[in-house]
Amino acid sequence: MTDDIHTPVLLERCIELLGPALQEPGAVFVDATLGMGGHSAGVLERFPGVTLVGLDRDPEALAIAGARLARFGDRVHLVHTVYDGIRDALDGLGIDTIDGVLFDLGVSSLQLDRVERGFSYSKDAPLDMRMDGTSDLTAEVVLASYSEADLRRIFRDYGEEKLAARYARRIVEERQNAPIVRSGQLVDILQKATPAAISRQGHPAKRVFQALRIEVNQELAVLERAIPAAIDALAVGGRIVVESYQSLEDRIVKRELQTRSRSSAPAGLPVELPEHRPELKLLIRGAELADDEEKAANPRATPVRLRAAERVRRDS
Repeated sequence: MTDDIHTPVLLERCIELLGPALQEPGAVFVDATLGMGGHSAGVLERFPGVTLVGLDRDPEALAIAGARLARFGDRVHLVHTVYDGIRDALDGLGIDTIDGVLFDLGVSSLQLDRVERGFSYSKDAPLDMRMDGTSDLTAEVVLASYSEADLRRIFRDYGEEKLAARYARRIVEERQNAPIVRSGQLVDILQKATPAAISRQGHPAKRVFQALRIEVNQELAVLERAIPAAIDALAVGGRIVVESYQSLEDRIVKRELQTRSRSSAPAGLPVELPEHRPELKLLIRGAELADDEEKAANPRATPVRLRAAERVRRDS
């Protein structure tokens, strides 16, 4: 059963934050990162008048979630799309505005638990890392075809890896001897390239694997488009909740929510005009972290940063 392999992160807190916007019959909730449907099942159970629009780029996840949510009948609409396609997905369903939207970012439990998907550096597998298996770019392709400069850039920018230059150079050297096609090969290359003193500070592959996954799936570029699109779709009183798991994601979310929760009136303007009033009201000060009880029950909640806001103004 999917419930045995997937525990939604901060489920009760997400429901608490979304709840005030989902009380009315006919409310529309978008789960922008459906995964195996754990958060969505919780929302549909708690709010019997809610209609779900579930988005996911992973066909396997959609199939599992579809089976899990089948009991909710025509209250469920699932769409195969990356989450920056939220507006097109809603237009396809004839939906103008929504009342709640949730983003649970990063790699899903399904993807982590399927060794053959190649997301984990702890298990040897093909270097795939695609969240959507129908797309063309894989981690193997990145490692085989990107220049040393581009590898260095993605390791530095997406993995915040201090040894980015060293790792990129070693990968380019090694691929001349043999194609790098499995995660075990890549881990071995990175371990040999890492000074002993640094290896003791943590697994040398962690940040490189994160960077490759982000590049393969264009996660940050997609997120920069998706958060504004989701906010634009919210009705007044609608709420957005976002769970991030690393600083690069959280920075994008924080910037957009803070920008839209501030007045855009020029400094010194004696009266704030309606069009300059904030669009959002922040529901959490800063980012909320999981407590010790949540971390103990669900270790994947350990790095989560939770942010939420309510739409308080909508342009006519």
